[in-house]
Amino acid sequence: MTLIGTIDPSWKDMSKYVVHFGKETTGKSAYDNAISILYARRIIAANAFGAGRNLAPARKSVCFSEVPLHHLKRLADVRGRHGIGFRKEYIVERGGGPILYAYKDTPQAKAINAMVHAAAHDASSPVWEVAPFVDLPGTYGKSKYLYEWEREWRHVGDLNFSETDPAFLIIPEDLHEAARDFFHSAKVDHVGPSYECPFIDPYWGEDEIAGALYS
Repeated sequence: MTLIGTIDPSWKDMSKYVVHFGKETTGKSAYDNAISILYARRIIAANAFGAGRNLAPARKSVCFSEVPLHHLKRLADVRGRHGIGFRKEYIVERGGGPILYAYKDTPQAKAINAMVHAAAHDASSPVWEVAPFVDLPGTYGKSKYLYEWEREWRHVGDLNFSETDPAFLIIPEDLHEAARDFFHSAKVDHVGPSYECPFIDPYWGEDEIAGALYS
């Protein structure tokens, strides 16, 4: 039985999916990193997030967004134009889920901070199961940590998947045909995974995305 509630198709502010973008890193483009993810069939949890993320027991996580698909431009403008999408159920079944926001200096933020610092030398404390899923938005010195608009989900640890698990790939439209040919060749020649799921461009409108996903 699924843990995800029914989403009425008329609710344009909600999504049945979460997405992960391959963003640019030192020496590698967003495209390079997206291809690495697809080839390895693994999204690596490179950094710790959430409450107590700078403490030793903090656990590294993979980040996703549940921004409605017709608003993917918001993410693509920041992250790049290449990514991967999964149904929410897929992430929940593997222990992931949406994060909570405890705003800086609120009672909630003070409570979670107290708990993680009390467990700073106890990696077995249950608080470390919760901490990656609690962010503390606010202004810290000259820096602002305000990313609620990303509607973030997380999965603690690397996420391994097969080529049949993604609901869709996020690829610029002008590369769709080349990507199809590439994956077909990989399947025929047995040289790597072949993704036969829909492709969507992050700058498409709602009708174009629906046509790709449900045709």
